[in-house]
Amino acid sequence: MADAHHALEAEERAFYLAHSVFSDPGDLSRLDGIPSDPAELALIVRNLLIHREETSLFGFTLPDNRKNEAETRYVSAILSIITERNDTPLTVARPPAKRFAGTCRDFALLLCSLLRSTGTPARIRCGFAAYFLTGLNEDHWVAEYWHAEKGWTLVDAQLPAPELMEAFKISFDPMDVPRDGFLVAGKAWRACRSEGADPATYGVSTIGLSGMDFVQSNVVRDLAALNKVEVLPWDGWDLAERFHKDLHDSELKLLDSVAEAESDGGPFSLVRNLFLANPGLRTPSSVTSHTTYAGTRTVSLRS
Repeated sequence: MADAHHALEAEERAFYLAHSVFSDPGDLSRLDGIPSDPAELALIVRNLLIHREETSLFGFTLPDNRKNEAETRYVSAILSIITERNDTPLTVARPPAKRFAGTCRDFALLLCSLLRSTGTPARIRCGFAAYFLTGLNEDHWVAEYWHAEKGWTLVDAQLPAPELMEAFKISFDPMDVPRDGFLVAGKAWRACRSEGADPATYGVSTIGLSGMDFVQSNVVRDLAALNKVEVLPWDGWDLAERFHKDLHDSELKLLDSVAEAESDGGPFSLVRNLFLANPGLRTPSSVTSHTTYAGTRTVSLRS
C-alpha cells in the first residue's frame, strides 16, 4: 500500500482526482453547497441513497417497478433521478421512499464522485465484507480516499445510518473500515489460493452464489475499478466470465500478479499496466451484465 507518510505522486493524484465517465456528476449546479469533508459527504450519500434489499429496515417496501433502478450505471443519471423526485439541494436528506434505490456499488461510486468533485483523490473497491454475516465474506463495494496522514482509507457510505449500524452490529467507524473487515478482491483471491480460506464463504449467501469463480470475477472488476472503469457489481468480460477450473497456468499467474497489486493498492504504474496490457483484464466496449431482476444481457459502455 502507498506510504501514508508521503503525498501521492502527481500522476496518481491527478488520475484519481479526475472523473471517469461513470463518476462524472454532469450538471455541476447540482453540487452547489456541497462540503468537502469526507465524513460529511458520506452522510449526504447515505441520505440520498437506499440499498434496494434493505428498504424494510427503513419502513417501506420498494415497488417492483423500481427494482431495476440499481442498473443505472452513471452518477449523472443517478443524480438526475434523485433531483427529479425531489429538487431540493443534495445536502437535504430525502425520506427513504424518495431515495435512489441502488446497491453498495452506488453508495461507493456516488461518494467517490463527490470526493473527486471537491478535491480529494478517490476510487472505489470491489471485494468482500466480513461484517454483515458471521463467518461469511459477502460481495461488497466500498470507496477509498486519500487521507494525508493515513494514506488510502476505506469508507463504507452504506453504513452510517442507525438502522444499518444496529442491524449488523457495526462497532467500527464506517469512515475507516478495517482492512480485515473488508477484503479487497485480491486479498480474497490470495486467501483462497494460498492461505487455506474456503472459497464457499466468499460470495452472496442469500442466493447461494459463491466460490472461486466469483472471487475471480471480483479480482477482474476491482482491477477495472482501480483503473476508473467502475462497472456494475456483476458485469463480466473475458477472465471475469471464465470458469476457474478452465484457466491456464499463465492466466492463474497473471491473476496472482493482479491480486498482489490489488492487495497493496499499487504501485500505480503496475495497476495501470496490468489493466492496459492484458486484453483478458481490460474492459471492452460491451460487457455481459448479470442482473438480479432483469436477467442477463449485453450492455455497451459509454466511452
